Amino acid sequence: MAIVKTLIRTPWFWGLVGIALLLTVNTLKDPTYLAIGINSTTGLLAGNVLDILRVSAPIIMIALGMTFVIATKGIDLSVGSIMAVGGAAAMETLRAVDGQSPFGAMFIAIAVALLIGALLGVINGLLVAVVGLQPFISTLVMMLAARGIARVITGGQNTNATNAPFREISNGQILGLPTSFVLAIAIVVVVSLIMRRTALGLMIESIGVNPAASRLAGIRPRPILITVYVLSAVLAATGGLFTVSEVMTVDVSGTGYQMELDAILAVVIGGTSLAGGKFSILGSTIGALLIATLNKTVLFLGVSAAATPAFKAIVIVLLVLLQSERVRNYVLRLGRRRSRKEVVA
Repeated sequence: MAIVKTLIRTPWFWGLVGIALLLTVNTLKDPTYLAIGINSTTGLLAGNVLDILRVSAPIIMIALGMTFVIATKGIDLSVGSIMAVGGAAAMETLRAVDGQSPFGAMFIAIAVALLIGALLGVINGLLVAVVGLQPFISTLVMMLAARGIARVITGGQNTNATNAPFREISNGQILGLPTSFVLAIAIVVVVSLIMRRTALGLMIESIGVNPAASRLAGIRPRPILITVYVLSAVLAATGGLFTVSEVMTVDVSGTGYQMELDAILAVVIGGTSLAGGKFSILGSTIGALLIATLNKTVLFLGVSAAATPAFKAIVIVLLVLLQSERVRNYVLRLGRRRSRKEVVA
């Protein structure tokens, strides 16, 4: 019973419940939904579950970066646009270095995309930490500016490129799992180790809980805030690389469009409070998987485009209600009443 109570009070547990319920609904419609087979064309494993893991990779990246921003009582509305910038930079770089070693061209494209993302993150950090603008305003400005930068990079056109190793980032597999998902999980593990094995994670949380007390304790908020926004932008650019590598095309208007909303939802579902303070990397990762499963479910069930936002809103509201302390206490009280009735009987 103690384990059940602990799980009920854990926000990310309800994310797992939501994933299980969505998969159950899909399986009821098609009993073969969870089946995994061999693609006759590529010879790789194929199935809906693998598709969910693949599309979850960019969401995991932007949710991971958003986690630390929100932990400082901030918000980053520019991650979707920075995804487009990263994808645009990669595609244009691959076109520019076409003819060189495929692996060399891939690494150059990745480096350019991440560097541009880091520069945009520095600007966000400076506007918030040094200039003193509200994170909502500064990142909203960057959201608009970055989308414009993506258009400038590509000349306003959707850009495609050819590079076999780069394409394998999303279309390849490692031990039967999508390469992009494996890379995303590896990045999550590395970032988790950095945050929990060094003082950085603790300083981020302290700034979110009480900035004034953090200063008195000798913590300098400005470098931490700049670091957080740079990390968010670099991870967003990485998400953009995962997205464009799937089709080897960047859509300057569509790539990363409204992805910042998915990132915020994933973080909140995972248990990180918008009020700042403690964060949950595991929770944000599970939240991202839930969002990916929800997006896939919407398409699988054939929900119309007009009704899609309402359908997603209903699912997310129900999940947030399950995370509510009042609702959890109500569930526990029902459990106690049933236990007493069984004893009496």
